[in-house]
Amino acid sequence: MTETVGPTIDVPETFASAFRGSLVRPGEGDYDETRRVHNGLIDKRPGLIARCATTEDVVAAVNLARDRGVELSVRGGGHSVAGRAVTEGGLMVDLSLMRSFHVDPAAGTASAEGGVTWRQLDEATHEHGLMTPGGVVSSTGIAGLTLGGGLGWTQGRFGLTIDNLLAAEVVAADGAVLTASKTEHPDLFWALRGGGGNFGVVTRFTYRTHPLDTVLGGTVVYPVADALRVLETYRDVTAHAPDELSVQAALFCVPDGSGTRAAGLSVCHCGDDPTEAERAVEPLRQVTTPLRDLVARIPYPVKNSQTDVMFPRRARNYWKQAFVDRLTDDILETLVDARAACPSDMTVVVVEQVHGAATRVPVEATAFPYRKEGYAVLLCGQWLDPADDEANIAWTRTTYQRLAPHLGTRRYVNYMSADDAGPEVAQAYGPNYARLREAKRRYDPANLFRLNQNIDPA
Repeated sequence: MTETVGPTIDVPETFASAFRGSLVRPGEGDYDETRRVHNGLIDKRPGLIARCATTEDVVAAVNLARDRGVELSVRGGGHSVAGRAVTEGGLMVDLSLMRSFHVDPAAGTASAEGGVTWRQLDEATHEHGLMTPGGVVSSTGIAGLTLGGGLGWTQGRFGLTIDNLLAAEVVAADGAVLTASKTEHPDLFWALRGGGGNFGVVTRFTYRTHPLDTVLGGTVVYPVADALRVLETYRDVTAHAPDELSVQAALFCVPDGSGTRAAGLSVCHCGDDPTEAERAVEPLRQVTTPLRDLVARIPYPVKNSQTDVMFPRRARNYWKQAFVDRLTDDILETLVDARAACPSDMTVVVVEQVHGAATRVPVEATAFPYRKEGYAVLLCGQWLDPADDEANIAWTRTTYQRLAPHLGTRRYVNYMSADDAGPEVAQAYGPNYARLREAKRRYDPANLFRLNQNIDPA
């Protein structure tokens, strides 16, 4: 089947000859592969894809988009469920060729370019017995995950990803290359930590690392008939969980092709005492008789890749999410009931705790606003067949509407879908929204970087 070829953005010969990466136009080479992102529901055709190899390439691409007045999108790992890494007819800055990284064990830091994935960074730091807090799916790019905040397996002990960000190299809307840190452009550094891609293209991140080799991690899978009891146990255990223990509860189908519906508890204990780790996890392994108990002492990078199979590339995704301070009976019962009626075996209902070190950072210290003990309730609608779009989107929306009276108003930028806009965007940034608008007016007054959960400077 031949893809439709859209309009092309012409570039001057001087631009093309100086560009060290590759320029991919509609109908050429690997254009159709390059323009696609993780979410198969997104099908946009840029007028030009600038596959940047250097920071200078990014500067040139940003300047071109600004001067031509064309829409600009930025792709790191391409995992954003909203699909805003790709533009329709505009210029797509693709960072996937920019994958260099450096670990400095003596300094306790790791730096990586904007196209690096968490799998790559996890493996690089693990070689030195170190890690930096990332997310929960290793194929995710470091850029989007970091800029949105960075909920992850070790947040209770080490905080969010942004709490471990030390500096960022940023290409601003005017083409200037800035270093953002606590001492250089501190207002920009504040905004980058939770404000999404609103302020520029981050071409390099520098993180603090922590000694961590193995964790007690894995998933305990229970029969779906025990789902409510599993969720209730999850609520009871996490209410008093130590900082070192992070747990996600999930309602899903076992990804082995059997169609077996189940309730799971995915655990990660990153503490130093193996005996204490076993003791803390034990109640989660004895809710009822499990179908499978896959919890074991494993390297941290293995733990951070175990969920990948649940989120395959090119599956069609439509998500809804909100934070709650506590898990009420109504929330748990609604989740169990709704998952039973879900039209897709690929859909995953997730409850993710926010606790420990991540909640001991003042709300105003970074742009990420949810700094209290609580939970993210997440409906990950997933399916493969375009013919099933309407049914699965409707299920996700209807379930969210059923949950809405019991949920809070805070959202997580990294979990928002393409139609989350207006009030939802303001809710994602919460009490930091006004300060974020001030930073936006300073660094991107014309809103060049608007394909994101946008903070409108006007």
